[in-house]
Amino acid sequence: MCDLELGSGTAKEPSMGARCRGSWYERLVQPCLVELLGSALFIFIGCLSVIENRPETGLLQPALAHGLALGLIIASLGNVSGGHFNPAVSLAALLAGGLNLAMLLPYWISQLCGGLIGAALAKAVSPEDRFWNATGAAFVTVREPGQAAGAVVAEMVLTSLLALAVCMGAINERTRGPLAPFSIGLSVTVDILAGGAVSGGCMNPARAFGPAVMANHWDFHWVYWLGPLLASLLVGVLVRFFIGDGKTRLILKGR
Repeated sequence: MCDLELGSGTAKEPSMGARCRGSWYERLVQPCLVELLGSALFIFIGCLSVIENRPETGLLQPALAHGLALGLIIASLGNVSGGHFNPAVSLAALLAGGLNLAMLLPYWISQLCGGLIGAALAKAVSPEDRFWNATGAAFVTVREPGQAAGAVVAEMVLTSLLALAVCMGAINERTRGPLAPFSIGLSVTVDILAGGAVSGGCMNPARAFGPAVMANHWDFHWVYWLGPLLASLLVGVLVRFFIGDGKTRLILKGR
């Protein structure tokens, strides 16, 4: 945009310095702020849906709350940062060519800080007894070492569906479209309904990290990092080598 000089009919172009400052802010700072905000909102709603859940609703309330919240936040903020709000999704986006390598660590820090803020807000507004009865919405599904391997595999498969929805629905040029926020949110709802009883249906290290800090619950916390990050690597390989479009694939490009 340019400002009109009073008393003249000529437009005054912004200085080179102003253009560079705006570009620097919008390229580097604003996306991280949006990832922080979006992660905080998503994890606040997700944690609250677990803390306030009733036994008769089962997995339905958390599944709908997480999925609808994520879809809405991506639709609102996704054009600024890509709408990741999840370290595993950021890694998959990087591998699929949708994120600059220099932004990966800032995104991760923003998402984890957002997770802390969201979980802290959920703790602040929840009755103390409900908060502790739900272990602060931390993941407690895995209780014995024998369950850990199955939970890692479940988290890997569930996160693969989410990461595919992001990479193919929002990044891959041939398949991306306006329904990406809906399909990404729906993938989270489906994943929680399907895998919530096996692993908790986390798919997001930031979603696991914030409540773990607030409730000081670290049992099998590594499951919710290992499974999702392995899924990111798997989806990155699939998109880059097999199912991505010609611009994305590294092999079998044809003529």
